[in-house]
Parts: sequence; C-alpha cells; structure tokens
Amino acid sequence: MKKSGCLMAFLFVALCASMFVNLIALALLGTKAGSAFAHTKLIPPREFDEEILVPSESSHDKVAVIPLEGVIAFGQEGSLGSSMVEDFKSAIDQAVDDPHVKAIIVEMDSPGGEVTASDVLYNALRQLKGVKPVVVYFNSIGASGAYYTACGADWIMCNDTTFTGSIGVIISTLNYRDLFGKVGLESVTFKSGKFKDMLNGGREMTQDEKDYVQGLVMQSYDRFVGIVAASRKLDEKQLRAGVADGRILSGTDALAARLVDQLGYIEDAYDKARELGEAPDAEIVRYTRAYNFDRFLRLFGEAHAAKLQIEFPGKNYALQPGRIYLLPSFFAP
Repeated sequence: MKKSGCLMAFLFVALCASMFVNLIALALLGTKAGSAFAHTKLIPPREFDEEILVPSESSHDKVAVIPLEGVIAFGQEGSLGSSMVEDFKSAIDQAVDDPHVKAIIVEMDSPGGEVTASDVLYNALRQLKGVKPVVVYFNSIGASGAYYTACGADWIMCNDTTFTGSIGVIISTLNYRDLFGKVGLESVTFKSGKFKDMLNGGREMTQDEKDYVQGLVMQSYDRFVGIVAASRKLDEKQLRAGVADGRILSGTDALAARLVDQLGYIEDAYDKARELGEAPDAEIVRYTRAYNFDRFLRLFGEAHAAKLQIEFPGKNYALQPGRIYLLPSFFAP
C-alpha cells in the first residue's frame, strides 16, 4: 500500500511538471506567433468565387471580371447574388483587398435603372481612381443608368453593335381616371398639401404638379449630364444640344461622340485591363456567386414580402410609380 501511494504521488508530480513545461512552451510560441502576426497583413475571406477565364502559367497577377446585368435597382437580384447594389460593392471591395488583382473589368449588360442606385455604383467605381484601374465593357446594351455608372471607370469599351448612350431621366405614372369612371369608381384622397398626391392616377395632374415633377427630373438630368461632361472631357453645352437628349446610340456612333474609348470584344477588354494594370501575363478570373454556409443562412433567413406589380409585354422588370429612372424610353409604360 505504501509503494502504491508513492507511485501515485510520483505520477501526480510528473503530470504537474509536464503541464508546467507545456504552458511555458505555449507562451513562448504565442510570443513568436504574436510578433509574426503583427507584421502579417490579413486578407479577408472571399465572398465570391473565382472562375478562371484565361489561365496564366507565368504569373500570380489577376484581372478580376465583375458582372453587372439587368436593371440597376436596390433590392433587385443581380448576377452575383440577392442584392445587386450591395453585392457589386462587395465584389469591388474583394478585388481591392486582393493584392494579386491588378485591374478590374466591369462587364455590363444593362439598360440602366434607378437614379440613386446608378449613382451609388458610379461612386463605387470613382473611388477606385488611383487605386486600381477599371475597364467597363458593355455587351449588348449599356445605356442610361449603366452608362452613368460607367463614367466612374478609367476606360469604357463596347462592341460596334452595342446599344449605349440614352443620357436622360424618366419618371412615369398610370392615369386610370377614365377606367374608374367606366366601372363606377372614384378616387377620394385626404391630403396635407397640394402636392401630396401629385402622382395620383385617379385624376388629372395640375399644371403646378407637372412643373414640379419636371423640375425634379431636370435636377437628376443636370447631374447626369455634368458627370458625363466631366468624365468624358466634353463641352456640356454641346453635349446637351447633341447626344444628351435621351437617344440610343450604336457603339460606332458612341465612339464618334466620344462617349466610349474603344470598340472591340471582351478579349480586347482583357488586353486593355492587363495594360492599365501593368500585368501583361495576368490571369483573367470572373467573380461568381459563392454558395458557402454564411450565404445559405442569409438566404434561408430572408423573408420576401409579397408585392403587386404590373408586368408589361417584353419586360422582366416593372417600373415603380413615383421613382425616377435612368432608362431608355421603351422601358416606360
């Protein structure tokens, strides 16, 4: 019994000694790791996956292609995820934070969209001036709000057959007064001021209301034209008297009007981005939606309220009454 007690005491002392030595080792290791950590730049986790479009065997440099498709609007689902505007900004942040990305290509196929959403995307690109070069490439269409957004880039490209331009602002509502009369309905409104229901479709607009709405439209238009003139180094008066009347232009006409810098195909945009990024052998990667666990939880937890909207033939997006848009006229009801 005495020998067994001595053995247990010996084992206890050995265990304590081992734990003490391990704690000292961990402390020393933590000190070294902390010192190394202090000099290490953390790269945040990627929110978007990278699809390799053009591989490179001789360079770790990359050109990031960020897609922007469809009507530009808050709450609109985009090609990268469930929120077009926020996902686009997140993709820009990922490209900026990645030291291997030397240039960015925004590949657009959009007729435009809401004024504020387009302005937010324009500002996101404009903030990259002097940080990383940005090339915008329009596919089939890059008009109105999409062109507004592109003015924040360093270089704008499109195909000869691309539809672009449409420098203008539009707001619309539906007038259903006559329809109400036919079915025996009447709109009754109580309001605090004469402009509170100025887009009420159940009655004719007054001249004061028309003048007021037109003034709002012209405020946005003045900002749009000013941004185009400044970014493209064009005379604003000549721009207003010329192509800034809402017209759609082909890529060929847009180049002649100096609204774009170059005509070509997406491969030419790759070459231009490599040139501006000073990375001639850079790999071309396209950001795609990442289906990770965090995104799954976000999608699972989203609750979309049902909403009533009127669909127009040939359109997959319904203009919301009362909102100001940068869109070609054929999108108006």
